[in-house]
Amino acid sequence: MAGQWTPRDHDELTAGWRLWLELSSSAWPRPDWDGSPDEAVRGLRELVRAGDRILADYLTAGGDKEAAVAGLIGSMHMSASWVRELWQGDTAPLDGERLALLHSDLAGFAEHADGIRTLLAEGGGWASLSL
Repeated sequence: MAGQWTPRDHDELTAGWRLWLELSSSAWPRPDWDGSPDEAVRGLRELVRAGDRILADYLTAGGDKEAAVAGLIGSMHMSASWVRELWQGDTAPLDGERLALLHSDLAGFAEHADGIRTLLAEGGGWASLSL
């Protein structure tokens, strides 16, 4: 993900920090994964809900819906939505081909999330931190 992020003010910086922390959570299935595609995308659903809470808090504090952090959260929605649409509710067993497709879809989101984290860390001044 190319570009840069410069927070407008303390509220956007705080929203960016919160988003950065949330995106450090893995989009990959957790150790208690039951093997279903639906459960595999649970992390995406949780990340999107967290982004929604962060954006709502930012806007409630007087933030601008056109701020870059709002756009980053929106891009997270777009990147996750097609993966969720494909796999959410799917409880059929995974064969090798479907497992490879699921892995590829999750990897695409993870790559996008890493790009957002990099932008936030560089613009927020915490690029030297690692989680």
